[in-house]
Amino acid sequence: MDTWLINFANSHQILVYAAIIIVACIEGPVLSIFFGALIKVGDFTFWPIFFALMAGDLLGDVIWYYIGRNFAGKFIARFGKYFSLTEQNIGKMTRIFHKYHEKILIVSKLTSGFGLAVVTLMVAGMTRIPFGKYIAINFLGQFFWTGILLGVGYFLGDLYTQASSIFGKMSIFALFVLVLLALNGYRKYMSNKITAAKI
Repeated sequence: MDTWLINFANSHQILVYAAIIIVACIEGPVLSIFFGALIKVGDFTFWPIFFALMAGDLLGDVIWYYIGRNFAGKFIARFGKYFSLTEQNIGKMTRIFHKYHEKILIVSKLTSGFGLAVVTLMVAGMTRIPFGKYIAINFLGQFFWTGILLGVGYFLGDLYTQASSIFGKMSIFALFVLVLLALNGYRKYMSNKITAAKI
């Protein structure tokens, strides 16, 4: 990490962690892997980053729940195409959500939503799942998921610090990029598969 960025982070900690929370609302998994690597090389400490990432991801969950509970129809009509939200996959999720919502929420959190995290969170709001239960289940899943992703990033950071040559470091960086691309590709694949499936 560049020296100026380290100095900025040290002198503006509140601003840095606020930014982490905001970005984690949008792309928590990728950010978690990235910061896992930074923790390994000593630029950040584990617990503040862990709780900032958790807070950001859970804040995103609260926002999607609120949108689903209050504005689902209008939101899907106007912005659904940007979030893989269609009447079809919303309908599929809704049909099974009342009976299995606890399992769906925990599995969704631990698998980055099988590519349909936003759908799952909005349907939770649409079907009026009690908010206390909703946030408790998501908190439990997020606790483990954030830890796992930070662990992946930490492992990649460990490989990077042990690589002695420029080629070795470039190889580890390439592996890091491949992990992020694989995560994104997995989510897209599962989204397409679930959307095409018949429930």
